[in-house]
Amino acid sequence: MRRVGAVLASLAVLGGCAASPAVPSATPTGTGPAAVSGEITVFAAASLKGAFSDISAEFVKKHPEAKVTFSFDGSNSLVDQLDGGARADVLATADQPNMDRAVAAELVGPPQPFATNVLTVVTPPDNPGRITGFDASLDGKRLVICAPAVPCGNATAKLAQASGLTLKPVSEESKVTDVLGKVTSGEADAGLVYTTDAAGAGAKVKAFPIANADVARNDYPIAVVTGAGNAAGGEAFSAYVRSADGRAVLATYGFGEP
Repeated sequence: MRRVGAVLASLAVLGGCAASPAVPSATPTGTGPAAVSGEITVFAAASLKGAFSDISAEFVKKHPEAKVTFSFDGSNSLVDQLDGGARADVLATADQPNMDRAVAAELVGPPQPFATNVLTVVTPPDNPGRITGFDASLDGKRLVICAPAVPCGNATAKLAQASGLTLKPVSEESKVTDVLGKVTSGEADAGLVYTTDAAGAGAKVKAFPIANADVARNDYPIAVVTGAGNAAGGEAFSAYVRSADGRAVLATYGFGEP
């Protein structure tokens, strides 16, 4: 009986060992950063069209599941659109005052500076008005500038005051690209645009740098829109614009460091 009991006890021990569950293999408990995907809607100042288009192309190469769509317009108009209920993920303006307005209305989160820009005088390549620069040669000519409400117009007013000039434009445009368009089409003898717009126009215009342009330098900020439909994508795009790669693209268009 003792022998039988010992055998049964041994079997019980072996059975208990067989019933013990196998130790599970280790599995990662953390997760990496979420992939950037989906549509990212960017409201950007008209003067950023060329640079942001190139930046977007590079950004999408790094994030192939993302798609960036743009609305380029005057900065004040973009803020008005957001205030009126338009949907976007990112706002980039051509000046600080319009971004401040968006912040005050709680339309965006904390903005970050990413570039600077200054004005220059441009004429058609053959310079029919015989313009010599930002001086009295503009008097009596078909001069086109930006409207005071938009950043380039505000900068124009500051620059004229600092230079002791009274400008008498034949038209005031809501976008700097419209000023450039009137010069390249021959509708104007001269216009005041950003140096980046003049550089982008190439041989279509003749540019006259302004010695004291820095007195009306515009700072460009970028921010993620409050309640953005793709906040993660907006944050990623904003970060890329401010990265070394983004700033390198901006520099090729003539933008200065913030």
